[in-house]
Amino acid sequence: MADDIQNIQIKKDILVRLIKTFFSDDFEKNINKIPIEMRPKYFDVPYRCCIHKERAIIRDRIIANLGFAIENDDEIKPLADYARDCLNREEVQSGQFLTVIEDACRGCTPSKIYVTDLCKGCVKRPCEKTCRFGAISIQNGKSQIDASKCRGCKMCISACPYNAIVKLAVPCEDVCPVGAIQKNEKGFAEIDFDECISCGRCASNCPFGAISEKSQIIHVLKNIKSQTKVIAMFAPAIVGQFDCSVNQLMKGILDCGFDDVYEVAKGADITTRNEAREFIERMNNGASFMTTSCCAGYNELVKKHLSDLKPYVSNTKTPLYYTAKLARAKYPDAKLVFISPCLAKRAEVYENPDIDFLINPQELEALFIAKNIDLKTIEPFDIIDAPSKQGRNYPLSGGVYGAVEHLVKDEREIKPYIVNGLNKDSIRELKKFAKNGSCPNSNLIEVMACPNGCIGGNSTIENASCAKKRINDLVQESGNL
Repeated sequence: MADDIQNIQIKKDILVRLIKTFFSDDFEKNINKIPIEMRPKYFDVPYRCCIHKERAIIRDRIIANLGFAIENDDEIKPLADYARDCLNREEVQSGQFLTVIEDACRGCTPSKIYVTDLCKGCVKRPCEKTCRFGAISIQNGKSQIDASKCRGCKMCISACPYNAIVKLAVPCEDVCPVGAIQKNEKGFAEIDFDECISCGRCASNCPFGAISEKSQIIHVLKNIKSQTKVIAMFAPAIVGQFDCSVNQLMKGILDCGFDDVYEVAKGADITTRNEAREFIERMNNGASFMTTSCCAGYNELVKKHLSDLKPYVSNTKTPLYYTAKLARAKYPDAKLVFISPCLAKRAEVYENPDIDFLINPQELEALFIAKNIDLKTIEPFDIIDAPSKQGRNYPLSGGVYGAVEHLVKDEREIKPYIVNGLNKDSIRELKKFAKNGSCPNSNLIEVMACPNGCIGGNSTIENASCAKKRINDLVQESGNL
């Protein structure tokens, strides 16, 4: 998501205005002005057909940022009424964390493989010979594909010497590893939440920004404003999203009105200890392999699509689980807020009674801007009992495996198999391991739903290479577990 600068900038602008409006003298009245202020009468529209459609899309984004599903909007209800409902609503979580902005969805042409005008109708005809389903024939000196027979194997694409056969992909559908998003009868994207694993890939890959998270930012701010004690817990990946020290980041979060702040890397240290013990125990009992359990997207995948793999998944809880236990023990009556770039963590938060809300780095950045907090110049927070380098390395692909190996290397050899991002191919391999009851040449499988690990989450604001460098720098400063 961090590479989609234009979409991020638009979302940021809306979030900053929404947060400032929340702290204004009349939230309900002033929220109606945001679409018009962002797209005034003579605005030079760079994206849509007219300012009216631009305003409609901004309105929909605001509705999502208030925590509501856009699909339920009747287009008549004023934003002021949504703001009032948001302030009065106590229950904000549900099992459906995404919503589709139909006005922003361009209704992409259905996905298909087709022959372009580059086809020369060559004598060799490798496309026709390669197709195992008889979908390709030569008509009028040019290859033709029978859509009713095509299975989408793409062998013809690889075989064509002229690169004349291409796949026209719908971005959101193409990246979904479980086929949970398809066009509805109106031609717009629709998510099957019974199949969805909340990886967020559809949201981060839609070039029109038509798929949005249902935010909880206003609910968090409402509790802060009411002087309820609110505790922040930030994922290790968040360190890579901001150009400052971890001490400055923590102080910045406190300056936003939070009463205390926890590094979830502290919980990762507990996860590492427990997972290391469990790995040794399972291996000693003759298990062929074990998989990690800290990735929420992977846990959703196992729950909904790979139940045969469940016996091999570690029973150890996630870093967030253990951090929330620590925070809840100290602050039994507080609201606990997790800060993470991972959409799937919303599912974990939804199921954990110790955690109340989740906000992402896009929302946190907007809060810093709205509050005029400059992280680079802020006075650092004094960290006592800092997490280990292993715990702080969790958000990088290979980080979990590396942490467990650090603790078990003197007792057991770890032979890792690392899944660096879930896709159709990696899921096919995981299914094979579950069916066969073994993972060749490996005994520990680390699964990260997002490429590069948590720093590839759908709501990141920094590119993966820069985020990785910042985390590596912090890791080098930290001590061993």
